[in-house]
Amino acid sequence: MLLEDLEIDAAAFAAGTGWKVEPRGACRAEICVPLGGADGDFDLPDVAARLGMALIHDEQAGLWALGPDTVGGRALGSAQAPDLVLPDLDGTHFALSSLRGQKVLLVAWAPY
Repeated sequence: MLLEDLEIDAAAFAAGTGWKVEPRGACRAEICVPLGGADGDFDLPDVAARLGMALIHDEQAGLWALGPDTVGGRALGSAQAPDLVLPDLDGTHFALSSLRGQKVLLVAWAPY
C-alpha cells in the first residue's frame, strides 16, 4: 500500500490491507491482533508494528510504503500470487493461474 503521508483513518487502512479495526483490535477473518491506544486514534506506525508490516519512507519520492503483514514475523499471511498474464517468447499470452495447484518459482529481472 503506497501512502503520501501517515495520516490515514481506519477505514482507508481496512480498504488497503483487509484488516478491519474493531474495538477488540485489528481483525481479518478469525485472527484479531490487539491494538494500543485506548483514545480511539488510529496510529498507523503502531498498527503496522503490531501486525508485522514493514513501513518504509522514501523521502525523495515523498511516499510511504506499507508492506504485507506477517503477524508472527516468520511468514506472509498468504502465499497466493495475483493472477498475472504476460506474453511468452512467441507472443502468446500465458496466465500464471494456469499453474494453480502446482509449485511455481518466479524469477524476475530488471535492467535498472
